[in-house]
Amino acid sequence: MQLKGKTAIVTGSGRGLGKAIALKLAQMGANIVLNDIVNSDSIDETAEEFRAAGYNVIVTKGDVRNPDDVKEMVDKAVEAFGSIDILVNNAGITKDKPLAMMSLEDWDDVLDINLKGAFICTKAVAKVMIKQKSGKIINIASVAGVMGNPGQANYSASKAGLIGLTKTTAKELAARNITCNAVAPGLIKSKMTDVLPDKVKEAYLNSIPLKRFGTPEDVANVVGFLASDDSNYVTGQVIHIDGGLVM
Repeated sequence: MQLKGKTAIVTGSGRGLGKAIALKLAQMGANIVLNDIVNSDSIDETAEEFRAAGYNVIVTKGDVRNPDDVKEMVDKAVEAFGSIDILVNNAGITKDKPLAMMSLEDWDDVLDINLKGAFICTKAVAKVMIKQKSGKIINIASVAGVMGNPGQANYSASKAGLIGLTKTTAKELAARNITCNAVAPGLIKSKMTDVLPDKVKEAYLNSIPLKRFGTPEDVANVVGFLASDDSNYVTGQVIHIDGGLVM
């Protein structure tokens, strides 16, 4: 229960990686603020699962690109739990296409959610953390933001930008006892990887020294460390969770 009494906001936490991260933080004792888009049904189901397990949780629905929605999320978190100690900027999308075929809309949508959304959430939460003189901000980047990936010019750019945002945030907020770090997952097991042809899976696995896909729990465990007091002297870092893909 390293996070008992702490409050964590996890964006994009209705399912998948965001849900796994929120669950890990809840298991560590944190009060959880689940957040996802307005038409998300999965976030309500996730909230019910958490409550049935005895975790303290509230749901906020909104668009991370909308400052008013983000302000409402922050206000609800403070009203419900009194503080915001952890922010996990997880919300993100992909719209993969070759660069020559990528539309401006494809570019803007991915950059707006993955990068601008993280900026808006960080700015809003930082105001609370600065007053508290404490906080942990964790950004979910990607190895694509480090090494690039064919067909993902928009996604790779958004995640590279998120790494830059991480380092600047860490430098600006360090004097207020606020840390900011990023994790860069590699190939993580999901519904998308499950349906890949065997030959494609084999090709991917051959590029990973540990010879397996990661799991959402692999990522959540590192986020749990970064959210805890065990990481108090760690800031501005990008931790790769990729089985050795990038080293």
